[in-house]
Amino acid sequence: MQRPAPVVYSGANMRPVSSWGRLGAAPHDVVELTDRHAVAPALAGHHPGIAHGLGRSYGDACLNAGGVLWRTVGLDRFIAFDPDTGRLTCEAGVVLRDISRLMIPRAWNLPVVPGTQWVTVGGAIANDVHGKNHHVVGTFGEHVRRLRLVRTTGETIDCGPDQNPELFAATVGGLGLTGLITEAELQLRPIGGPWLEAETVAFSGLDDFFALSDESEAAWEHTVSWIDCTSGSSVRGLFMRARPSSGGTGRPWHERSRRIPITPPVSMVNGLSLRPFNALYYCLSRRRTGVRVVHYEPFLFPLDSILDWNRLYGPKGFFQYQSVVPRAGALGATRDMLDAIARSGEGSFLAVLKTFGARPPAGLLSFPREGATLALDFRNSRAASGLFARLDEIVQAAGGRLYPAKDARMPRALYEATYPNLAAFAAHRDPGMSSGLSRRLMGS
Repeated sequence: MQRPAPVVYSGANMRPVSSWGRLGAAPHDVVELTDRHAVAPALAGHHPGIAHGLGRSYGDACLNAGGVLWRTVGLDRFIAFDPDTGRLTCEAGVVLRDISRLMIPRAWNLPVVPGTQWVTVGGAIANDVHGKNHHVVGTFGEHVRRLRLVRTTGETIDCGPDQNPELFAATVGGLGLTGLITEAELQLRPIGGPWLEAETVAFSGLDDFFALSDESEAAWEHTVSWIDCTSGSSVRGLFMRARPSSGGTGRPWHERSRRIPITPPVSMVNGLSLRPFNALYYCLSRRRTGVRVVHYEPFLFPLDSILDWNRLYGPKGFFQYQSVVPRAGALGATRDMLDAIARSGEGSFLAVLKTFGARPPAGLLSFPREGATLALDFRNSRAASGLFARLDEIVQAAGGRLYPAKDARMPRALYEATYPNLAAFAAHRDPGMSSGLSRRLMGS
């Protein structure tokens, strides 16, 4: 079969591209990659650039305003699968949703998935994504056995935990800056089916939250909580935990989704809507406490049923602020952050608080560490900008850090102070790779 000719840079493919936060849509020269064997000449022919999958990074990690984006969603082929060992080899543009839906009927699935299924394999590796089961299985990168990396020099390098391990550690969580991943070999895990035994427990106060987290980690694989971000440090919330169930419900599960059809002229998340929505959500959800058997998709990916939900924040877009602080100071730091958020009048409908386990990081720049992670969305406003500076102070004082995959405004000084492996990572960077985030936080 004749391979398609490599893409040649012309500058003629300029079009506006935005990330999930919709903070802007600058023009990019978009190069569509469809053949993994032709990636090397495409990269060598023009750069600097950055890989772009489904654009689910919230900020500028997947953007390169005015420059090149190598779009990888066309690299979407499954290459090999061993049903005895659960080893899957696929191209980097394969979507996590497609892996799960193909493999669950074969009694295998991904060990780690983030809060949305709409992420490519390459993006999951580059951001070393985590899920609700970090305390059990760690991050996505821990289950990558090999990946193929193409550099802008035209060089193709295979790496993994036992092959070029230093480059592998730089690539996992490396934000796409060590080269373009074309394929990866993943270790899946055996499962009994798509069902989870789930329980929701209402709680009041951070002491209750941490007690529930400690109690749940031994027996429950997935743990996460929704919190009312308007309630301050006396926070009320819903702690959700789940573990695999082979029993099923006796009835089939049908996917249901709705779409936000338009972008409203102003953010629907504002000072008038936050308190009543959070109060209503808490009251309605509290009625559904207790144990039940659920399909994995609505539990693990609650927002995937609302297509284009990011439009709710209006034409100016939104920021997500996700931090992790060490467990020793987590109660105090989380209390201070929630108080600051409540006083500001800003916040989100879906505020998430959970804990990470004590596992060594898979990559040099991996975000998770043992402690508590708090994630909230904020409309793009002047008030939010002032709040972020206060939250930064709290996180840094507690020895924590922010998640680059969700970031669009972190100060460079904060990044340098909280990611101690930056110098070791820099030795493995591909000089032809550059993004808005890398120029903002690393200078190039």
